[in-house]
Amino acid sequence: MRHRKAGRKLGRTSSHRKAMLRNLVTSLLRHEKIITTDAKAKELRSVAEKMITLGKRGSLHARRQALSYIMDRNVTEKVFVELSPRYSEREGGYTRIIKTGNRVGDNAPLSIIEMIPEIKKESKKPKKKAAKKK
Repeated sequence: MRHRKAGRKLGRTSSHRKAMLRNLVTSLLRHEKIITTDAKAKELRSVAEKMITLGKRGSLHARRQALSYIMDRNVTEKVFVELSPRYSEREGGYTRIIKTGNRVGDNAPLSIIEMIPEIKKESKKPKKKAAKKK
């Protein structure tokens, strides 16, 4: 029984799985949109959102934690400078998974995982109705 066993093994050893997730997170944060299998996308979502949350914290300790996981310093800088201000008003849910179909070679279910675009807030001023002329 797999009760209380979190995470997917993805058919890999633990070191291979960790390296693969680090590479996927780096690619997602760099390009903001990647295509991968459903299972990898679902695992990637939690790790990527943790990196954005570290960026929102903004402390030196958070930056060092992100640098220890993300494979590229420039991508880490992007998380802290560009992505964290974009999602400053949002409490999680920074990524979106869109299922696209099956891969031709092995029929594996594919998905697009992407960062949700910036939400532009509209002012909530009531619109004045035009007065009817008689």
